[in-house]
Amino acid sequence: MQAYFNLVRRLVKAFEASGLDYAFTGAMAASFYGLPRTTTDVDVMVQVSDKLGKSRLVRALKRAGIKADEEGVARSIASGYMIVTFGDRKTVYSTDIIISNEKLQKRVGTVAGIRTFFQAPEDLILAKLRMIKATVPKERALKDKEDIRAILRFTVVDVEAIKKRAKKDTTLSIFKVLTA
Repeated sequence: MQAYFNLVRRLVKAFEASGLDYAFTGAMAASFYGLPRTTTDVDVMVQVSDKLGKSRLVRALKRAGIKADEEGVARSIASGYMIVTFGDRKTVYSTDIIISNEKLQKRVGTVAGIRTFFQAPEDLILAKLRMIKATVPKERALKDKEDIRAILRFTVVDVEAIKKRAKKDTTLSIFKVLTA
């Protein structure tokens, strides 16, 4: 676990130095808002809106010891998938970069004793609802369901805003089942 937290510290330091807008998401954010759980990667949302932003992102990742390349970022953006995975040079962990064109909705928190940012819990729940909807077979979505329930149990969230956006995402029925 120490190697994982060292990776997180390196990422925070590099992102802070780069001035990029970033927020941790995925299992780390779910653990922050809900119940701690293990993972084999670090998921980070980063706002990248131009070529300069892509270069800054790659420089920050390399500074953190990540095996990043600008071509991988460019391919991800061109494909519309907006997620690119890079390995860490010092550990077995990988880093998933979720690229956003928009300003990130986030909250301040701490992990591994350092101040950082996490995706807003409402946005995290909505992302997990979309993952549950897309996951086949449905049994594979168990962790996302558990994460949502834990976030709702331990964090104050705007449930009405979640319902409104879940309706647009056609995931409201899933949310209702999880909150019944």
